[in-house]
Amino acid sequence: MRERLEQLKAEALEQLQNVADAKQLDELRIKYQGKKGKLTEILRGMGGLSAEERPVIGQLANEVRDAIDAAIGGHQERFEQEETERRLASETIDVTLPGRKPKQGAVHPLTRVVEEIEEIFIGMGYRVAEGPEVETDYHNFEALNLPKDHPARDMQDSFYITEDLLMRTQTSPVQVRTMEAMSGEVPVKIICPGKVYRRDDDDATHSFQFQQIEGLVIGKNIRMSDLKGTLLQFMRELFGSDTEIRMRPSFFPFTEPSAEVDVTYRKKGASEPGWLEVLGCGMVHPRVLEMSGYDPEQYSGFAFGIGVERIAMLKYGIDDIRHFYNNDERFLEQFARR
Repeated sequence: MRERLEQLKAEALEQLQNVADAKQLDELRIKYQGKKGKLTEILRGMGGLSAEERPVIGQLANEVRDAIDAAIGGHQERFEQEETERRLASETIDVTLPGRKPKQGAVHPLTRVVEEIEEIFIGMGYRVAEGPEVETDYHNFEALNLPKDHPARDMQDSFYITEDLLMRTQTSPVQVRTMEAMSGEVPVKIICPGKVYRRDDDDATHSFQFQQIEGLVIGKNIRMSDLKGTLLQFMRELFGSDTEIRMRPSFFPFTEPSAEVDVTYRKKGASEPGWLEVLGCGMVHPRVLEMSGYDPEQYSGFAFGIGVERIAMLKYGIDDIRHFYNNDERFLEQFARR
């Protein structure tokens, strides 16, 4: 058994001397020191030794094991050091390279349009008013001359939460709340931006959620000509000084008379500009003034409602309203500030 141990030691050390990598080292460790390894196999035969031979052979076996362990440990340390050096070399950072600029975000096109419209009207003396998106039936409909049995309610399929609460279908309730808060005082000169909700199928031109900006002016001797002049000035600041508008008779329960407004728009490749509908407007209905605390014999006013998506599509040449809500970075990056 002594000779077998000496031979095993010489064989193992010779093979370990030529080991090439950590995988081969582990294979040799298992070969000689594993549960079924050569050294283990020899040690299993120690039960047949005499009492005098057993301690001598046991000491020799320990020396052989220690020698193999030392050789394996030395190679393992070398391989670990080489791996560390390799990783350090591959992960080296050149601190002299210029830094990478952080990716710059973009202002959403709808936000841009809202901010631009607000700036235009603030420059004309308006203030921005806001209100809740969850509204009462009274403020959303009844105070705007649409009682519960009014046929015009069929024009707006609404998201009702309770019998008296719904997601607002327009920002007009903000006008009502402002008039109530003013308690009959004048002048009132506000715009009301915000999200509105209607039961509508999503397609290229419709969405169940969209944004509006409505305007309201109340005072003495407010006329239709004031409304037209305001909208003309607004459109020219938004689209250019050569922009023209036209007003066509229409119907809205909360204004009388009412009109729809078209703006000149030149399609790509067209020789002459055409007309595109952009908003609805009119003189505030006397009943609406009266319900909110204003005497229609003394005061008059006008109101208008602008679809933000419609303006943005016209301004930026966008052909599908769904682009605004899909969060596609390829679309949004086009509006990054340079």
